[in-house]
Parts: sequence; C-alpha cells; structure tokens
Amino acid sequence: MTVAVVLFTSDLRLHDHPPLRAALAAADEVVPLFVRDPGVHAAGFDAPNRSAFLADCLADLDASLRRRGGRLVVRTGPVAREVRALAVECRASEVHMAAGVTGYAQRREERLREELGDHGVALRVHDGVLTAVAAGAVTPAGSDHYAVFTPYFRRWSQERLRDTCPAPRAVRVPDAVRGEPLPSRDGLSGLSPGLPSGGESRGRERFSRWVRENLSGYEDHHDDLAGDATSRLSPYLHFGALSPVELVRRARAHGGSGADAFVRQLCWRDFHHQVLAVRPAASTLDYRTRHDRWRTEEEAAEDIAAWREGRTGYPVVDAAMRQLRHEGWMHNRARLLAAHFLAKTLYVDWRIGARHFLDLLVDGDIVNNQLNWQWAAGTGTDTRPHRVLNPVAQGRRLDPRGAYVHRWVPELRDVAGGRVHEPWRLPERERARLDYPGPLIDLADGLARFKHARGRD
Repeated sequence: MTVAVVLFTSDLRLHDHPPLRAALAAADEVVPLFVRDPGVHAAGFDAPNRSAFLADCLADLDASLRRRGGRLVVRTGPVAREVRALAVECRASEVHMAAGVTGYAQRREERLREELGDHGVALRVHDGVLTAVAAGAVTPAGSDHYAVFTPYFRRWSQERLRDTCPAPRAVRVPDAVRGEPLPSRDGLSGLSPGLPSGGESRGRERFSRWVRENLSGYEDHHDDLAGDATSRLSPYLHFGALSPVELVRRARAHGGSGADAFVRQLCWRDFHHQVLAVRPAASTLDYRTRHDRWRTEEEAAEDIAAWREGRTGYPVVDAAMRQLRHEGWMHNRARLLAAHFLAKTLYVDWRIGARHFLDLLVDGDIVNNQLNWQWAAGTGTDTRPHRVLNPVAQGRRLDPRGAYVHRWVPELRDVAGGRVHEPWRLPERERARLDYPGPLIDLADGLARFKHARGRD
C-alpha cells in the first residue's frame, strides 16, 4: 500500500488542487495535512481576524474531505519537523505541496527538501496553484521579472492557463494516522464584528452569486465606494479557498468588459507574486528607494493614532479606517486613499501603515499588502512615484452622494450630498452641531512637506 502526503498551506480547497490530484494519482492512500506553525505566531501574523477565517477554512476542508471518505490531519510544530515525522510514521514516499513566493515560503521549502531527503522522501512542489500564472513563468528579456504592470499584463494575457481539475470523488486516508482537534474561532478575542465566514464552500457560493449579479457591471462600478460592487473574494484567494485559475477561466467564459476588468485585477495579484518571488526582501525594504526620511512612530504618534482610529477629519479616509476595523476588510479604492494619506500627506513610514493593515485585514497578505503599500508610498513599482491623491477630490468622485461616509461616519449623516467631504466648509452654526474633528493637517502643508522631503520643491 503506497502513501503520499499533501501539505496544505495557502491552498485550502479541494476544487482545482493539483498537489492533491497528483498525490491521489501516485499513491493508494493520501494524508491531507495542515501544520500549525508556531513561527507564524512568533512573527505576529496570526492576527485574530485571519485566525478565525483560517479556522473556518480548515473546518470546511475537513468536512469536504469527510464527505469523500477522508479527513484533514492537523498537527502543531515547525513545519519541516512535523511533515518529516508524519511521512516517516506512515511510510510515505512523496510529499506534495504548492509553491510559494515569500521569503518564508522559500525557506520552508528548503528545510522540507533537506529534512525529507535525509529519509528518502521526495518533495513535489507544484507551480500555478496560488496564482493563475506561475511566478517566473513570464519574464522580459534581460530580467528575472517584470517591474512594470502593463507589459506584464500583455504577456500574462497571452499565456495559456493550465486546465482546471475537479474535486476528487474519494480520498482514502490511512486509518492509523492521528491528528489534533481542528482549531475554532470560538474563544478568539479582538474579532471585527462584521468579519465574514471562511471556507471553500462559502467562497464558491459568493463567487457564483457575484458573477450572476455583478460581474457584467464591474468595470463601471468597481470604484463606487458606496455601491460595494467589488467581489469581496480577496480573503478566499488569500487562503486559497478559491483557485485563481478557475476564477480567470470562468470570468473569461462569461465575457464582457466587466469580466475583462476583473481579470485585470487578478493579474495584479499575479504581478505582485512574480515581483516578490525574486525580490523577497521587498516585503520590508523599499523596492525602489527614494531615500525618504519618513516620520517615525514616535515622531508622528498622535497623527498615526488619529489615522488608525478614523478621526483625521477627512471623511473618506476616516470612513475607510472605520470599515477596516468593523469588517476586517476595506474597499480596494479606500485602501489606496487611506495609504496615500498616511504616507504622502502625514509622511509616515509606509511599514507602519502596512503593519496596521496586517493586524486587521482578513485578507492580510505579505505579497499584496506590502507591495500595494509601497505602490501608494511611491517606493514600489508605480511609474509615477510622486503622485498624491487628494481625499476631498477622490471622495467627491468615488462617493458623490456621501453614502459611504454616511455609513461609516455617523457623525456626518445629517450632512447632505457632496458637502460631507468638506465639513469644515459648513456654516459655523451647522458645524458646531457636529461631533467630528477638524482636519488633522492642511493638505497643502502635507504636500509641501512631502515635496520637500523628496527634494522636489
């Protein structure tokens, strides 16, 4: 009786799962394994919102496996040690897993290959599981990655995607293999009240419903803050509860300008993966340094606190930060505005903002969170690194009736329409009735500080 192990990491699904399909083809029995790595806790990445969503994903994965005669085996400890111990215990000849791109994922693979090799167990790493196109599959002449999105998108669009594979009908797990109880969101503190439920089943339901109801209008409405026409699939993609290959294929099959715009957003995700795959240090260091002398956490403590708490006095920024705290999620355009405001108006180190986002975002992702923050701060891949977004002008454009602000900043609910984006311009009598702070900083002052620091006076 031959045995293979499938190590689940950020690919918590059964549909379109190449490592699982390969293991089932290679062995009589398969052990689906998830390892709770204490290194994740030590690095501070097991934030409550993501821990809760992860627990949902693991419970859903286990339930799906049990319907097919299998089960999920959970163990706790350093990943290489636990995988090696299980492989030896069940006499597995192979371990299958998805390729990752972060520095942590690359080191994990190296340790696994070393530990397993010492015991004659082969490690099979599968590309194109966490992304639609594998990182490194598309490169320009003379470089190991694309540093600009548009030419990457052109090449990426020409790539032939691999075929998707259905969920298996049966998964046979060795009876003797034992694991720990599944983690649960019960007892977790500090959760956002509006946190969504995780798991492949929920993700597939959400995607199918969104395709029917919203995909056709996505191009025209995805920037509408109040309309909330985005897919909200990012948490399911982060945990791999949905396959990016399947999402691209289904969107293209649907067709239309909305589908094209959605696929472009999925390409941005792949773009960031291929950058970090060859520049893993960009998770903490500037991809393109501008030699900024950022204000430190100590220097800007009061401004940072106001930004985190949603009381900067700029309504669209405050609405965004309050949505983040309540839902553990934020509209993509709101993320951009909030990040620009911290980095380019308050001139605070982007890493401080990125860390706060990782503390709350259920889709908090080292790849996309860090590189999007660098894009906003002008130290990443943006070809216009000095652009500054005016939150007043952006609020009027993306929330013209003030509905987004009214939802998240109830102090301003009685301020009608576009006036809500400049409450300081209201008549004094009306302004006095508002329990809302004045602007934290004048936008012109913030821009002058930023230009001076960048040597662009």
